[in-house]
Amino acid sequence: MTLRLPINRLSRPALSSLPTATSTSSPNPYPSSVLSRWHQTLRTRSMATVVPPVTQNSTSYSGPTAMVFMNMGGPSSLPEVGPFLSRLFADADLIPLGRLQSYLGPLISRRRTPKIQDQYAAIGGGSPIRKWSEYQSTEMCKLLDIKCPESAPHKPYVAFRYADPLTEEMYQRLLDDGFGKSGRAVAFTQYPQYSCSTTGSSLNELWKWRKRLEGKDPEGGGIKWSVIDRWPVHPGLVEAFAQNIEEQLATYPADVRKDVILLFSAHSLPMSVVNRGDTYPAEVSATVYAVMQRLSFSNPYRLCWQSQVGPSAWLGAQTQDTVMSYVKKGHKDLVLIPIAFTSDHIETLYELDQEVIHEAQKEGGTGVKRAESLNGSQVFIEALADIAKTHIRSGETCSRQMGIRCQGCKSERCLEQKRFFMNTKRDVEEVIR
Repeated sequence: MTLRLPINRLSRPALSSLPTATSTSSPNPYPSSVLSRWHQTLRTRSMATVVPPVTQNSTSYSGPTAMVFMNMGGPSSLPEVGPFLSRLFADADLIPLGRLQSYLGPLISRRRTPKIQDQYAAIGGGSPIRKWSEYQSTEMCKLLDIKCPESAPHKPYVAFRYADPLTEEMYQRLLDDGFGKSGRAVAFTQYPQYSCSTTGSSLNELWKWRKRLEGKDPEGGGIKWSVIDRWPVHPGLVEAFAQNIEEQLATYPADVRKDVILLFSAHSLPMSVVNRGDTYPAEVSATVYAVMQRLSFSNPYRLCWQSQVGPSAWLGAQTQDTVMSYVKKGHKDLVLIPIAFTSDHIETLYELDQEVIHEAQKEGGTGVKRAESLNGSQVFIEALADIAKTHIRSGETCSRQMGIRCQGCKSERCLEQKRFFMNTKRDVEEVIR
């Protein structure tokens, strides 16, 4: 049984229904005010350098470069829901169930599958996260070829943790495409805020398949990895969120607009993970504060947390409880902002749109709305390209922050993974225990 998917499944062009840079469903390309606000480097040249296609013989340190988008993923069809949930509940990094993980994980996933299938059916029969990830990565690589020609061509790949294309499928494609002979690959997390449960889990999986598919001492040198492990306050990310919020605020009457409450909603974490020292809550808060600074603190705001699973304690306050509390207190105008997601998926299209907002409107919250997700935002895609360009030119293998473990971390797998990625291209100091 091969692990490799047909290339045309994973690298097909963006669907014609997706927005383009000039589409009315996504923000227009940068006006001069936006460019001056954050990076002059976001200006692009008119033509890219012509480069040969990716082949084994052409692979080198300077180019081509594989840009691997990492995310949790989602089932693209209803039959994929069961396997998706099985992988998700088997991941102790995301949902720690203790010594009974191997028993409770499959049990919970089987029981939840019919309910979750109904939810995916309600949003069109599957998650759009693969479509958006392939679109964003493809468009980013086009910009990178212009902005960073020394490492071109940049080839887009997508690696999901729990759904197709899985990490092992992506890794096999890299080897088939010739990157195993000292080719360069950048693992680019699509979680802007780092958590051991999300980015950490994806990197653990990447490290696992590197060992299985390349071995300890790969012939030809193996793939040379570096990691973009967090980017919570990048000016382009902040600008993309701010523009979507401003668009939604503009739909309210001018006399009430400044009183609309902005509710930033992020995926929650088990308190056992938070208390271990995970940086995610702090980094999400940093994103929220940066966005509010960009908005000149124009509106009252709060941060809340969604998507709790199971009976154990999770980080709160919960999004649905927060919305209902404000509605019952007479605050009928609220804007929900999915601040930790880079595209639409079930947490936005079903949980926020069809559960939280629907229930609020039934209780009189007629002005409860949601800001658009980043999806095909040209501002966001420009930001991705800027982040990648800066990383490639820095020569760094990962951020300094990635080298330090959580205070309560006892995972040897985490320690091994961090040592590998920090030492991929150069000797660095011992990972801080």
